[in-house]
Amino acid sequence: MRVVVTGGAGFIGSHLCEALLAEGHEVTAVDNFLTGSRANIAHLEGEPRFSLVEHDITMPFGGEVEARLGKVDALFHLASPASPADFSKIPLEIAIINSQGTHNVLELARRHGAKYLLTSTSEAYGDPLVHPQTEDYRGNVSTTGLRACYDEGKRFAEAITSVYVREYGVDGRIVRIFNTYGPRMNPEDGRSVPNFITQALRGKPLTVYGEGKQTRSYCYVSDMVAGLMAVMAAPAEKAKGVIFNVGNPDEREILAFAQIIRELCGSDSPIEYQVMPQDDPVRRCPDITRIKTRLGWEPRVPLEEGLPKTIEWFRSVIGDM
Repeated sequence: MRVVVTGGAGFIGSHLCEALLAEGHEVTAVDNFLTGSRANIAHLEGEPRFSLVEHDITMPFGGEVEARLGKVDALFHLASPASPADFSKIPLEIAIINSQGTHNVLELARRHGAKYLLTSTSEAYGDPLVHPQTEDYRGNVSTTGLRACYDEGKRFAEAITSVYVREYGVDGRIVRIFNTYGPRMNPEDGRSVPNFITQALRGKPLTVYGEGKQTRSYCYVSDMVAGLMAVMAAPAEKAKGVIFNVGNPDEREILAFAQIIRELCGSDSPIEYQVMPQDDPVRRCPDITRIKTRLGWEPRVPLEEGLPKTIEWFRSVIGDM
């Protein structure tokens, strides 16, 4: 297949491009490097079945850009800044990428008759009142808070994707990604795993918000990529218009993550407690019954295996920073 990955130079996107190439597909990454990195895909650029198209998805596809893409059979839409650090830095860009940008990507899929997968987010559930979160839970989300540019942007992306499925027959699928970690995360990302690893390796205090009792469920990037590919590969009768949670239901407290990472890094950094950010979810854990029963996917990499690999990669890049 000829596959397009928007956000292909991002953390998850670059791993997805790798996996698709390994399956024999022709892959085009679309990225404007707002938050993606050329370093993430530099090792792919000599691969004859891989190409890169620099394009801002808030601008329509067409003309020379679409000609460079060629025929599109499948389209993974990952393009969007996702770091909490970006929510206050580029909120307008995030909102427009997930609204107008998603519209432009859907139009591309419609014109080519391509299968389409939207990567939404567990943030669509906000600070959930239902636990663990199932796909039919409608969420507890602030429309006006600091995180709304992303949370509500993704909820709109789901809405317009659903319109294209109903009104135009686009074979669209929606994945709500839960917390994911692994090599190629931005060390300055602002999320807990890269924060803790970077702080521990640099001998700085590990920043824990509140008392550290809030929970997260972390999925290793290879498992996440396998989940995305399973949803895209599923027949329409199992996946068209369907929302799937993809994540690891191994739920742990943030303070426990900090302590595990500190130990694996061989660090004696102290824990530093700070005030909880606005609208930060207290509990986060996916119910993956739907994808497990319909498509047979479940995560395979335990935290104890994935974290050392991630720390090893961080050691290799932090020395260059």
